[in-house]
Amino acid sequence: MAGGPRGVRRARHDGRVKILSIQSSVAYGHVGNSAAVFPLQRLGHEVWPVLTVHFSNHTGYGAWRGPLLAPADVAEVIAGIADRGVLGDADAVLSGYQGDPAMGAVILDAVALVKTANPDAVYCCDPVMGDAGRGMFVRPGIPEFLRDTVVPRADIITPNHFELDFLAGGTTSTLAEVLAAVDAVRATGPRHVLVTSVLHGDVPEGSLEVLAVSDEGAWAVTTPLLPISPNGGGDVTAALYLAHLRTTGSPATALERTIGSVFAVLEATLAAGTREIQLVAAQDAIAAPPASFTARRVR
Repeated sequence: MAGGPRGVRRARHDGRVKILSIQSSVAYGHVGNSAAVFPLQRLGHEVWPVLTVHFSNHTGYGAWRGPLLAPADVAEVIAGIADRGVLGDADAVLSGYQGDPAMGAVILDAVALVKTANPDAVYCCDPVMGDAGRGMFVRPGIPEFLRDTVVPRADIITPNHFELDFLAGGTTSTLAEVLAAVDAVRATGPRHVLVTSVLHGDVPEGSLEVLAVSDEGAWAVTTPLLPISPNGGGDVTAALYLAHLRTTGSPATALERTIGSVFAVLEATLAAGTREIQLVAAQDAIAAPPASFTARRVR
């Protein structure tokens, strides 16, 4: 378990954590906070959701309704939580998609407030920018803002392979290159990196890898590649990895538990034939992660 101010210690007290989660929200479906809050609660953790948008559905449908909240309004909500004198009780801050630098600045201000009140708190950032096959899907300037300003302030980041390559400034196609890219990004600040949707020369056809890297070493889990790519899977992954890492202090254990649960959710989604991830249907696999995958040490 990493020590020092940038390490991730175990949660206090009874193993339950309190998480300030600043993300989008949808009424129908599961992305952003609508994907992260329920799994965290199902694990028994307290979540304080702060919404950055409240849409009817995720934007993957091509049409949606509802408000984009102004950064000043989001800051007011966080200030109201601070007024309750409870920010020192927060063990972690979690963020996902950041629509513009102004919202990112609000999130970083919240991280600073929480860490001032509780120096043991950590910040987990899912640096949502794009993915392989689609390229960047965020507004111009957001990837650079995440790379140069947000990621260096994070303790934990959960990029996919495409996003890792951007953060590291290169293209990786072997495991050694992926690990070198992770090291380059870790050198900028974050101590824990979870890389999803990893493809390199040693990954069997029809499979994907997920890598967890920390000061203690690096671990990989290989999973079958399912023929679906629903929205919200990354949001669930980031939330679960943060929770399991915070409660166990072990990247390998957190990796196994996270991927066991996420894969079960994706299997349920595939079986249901829906485009919305089946969080409720697969909730037992979230509360009690199946031992479906074993992390192997790769460094």
